[in-house]
Amino acid sequence: MSWFQYRFALPAFSRGVHLVTHHVLRAAVDLPKIETGLMHVFILHTSASLTINENADPDVRTDMEMSLNRLAPESAPYVHTLEGPDDMPAHVKASLMGSSVSIPISRGKLLLGTWQGIYLCEHRDRGGPRSLVVTLQGE
Repeated sequence: MSWFQYRFALPAFSRGVHLVTHHVLRAAVDLPKIETGLMHVFILHTSASLTINENADPDVRTDMEMSLNRLAPESAPYVHTLEGPDDMPAHVKASLMGSSVSIPISRGKLLLGTWQGIYLCEHRDRGGPRSLVVTLQGE
């Protein structure tokens, strides 16, 4: 069994849902060495999240952001407000979406479905660069 791990930063993205599969694949240079295994991607932040969803129609990204804003609106009576009105809703959204994704590997490639991609969900207006850890394990 082999293990590989990479830590890298995504560029700063605007608030919203952004396809980052290509960034993850660029960082995971040893992926072709894994015949059968698993990729785990973890975000080192509490106000952004990761998910897997449709990568074909960009309207999905718009609708995801709209839905998340309805679930955790900035106008809610939050107690934690020291970091601005977008901070606490960002924490709620990040908990709902999750801090990691795991994807099977077969023959050196991710086993994503035809229309699936890895997304960064940036929940802050100015979140800045986001750090990810990618771990590969397999044979």
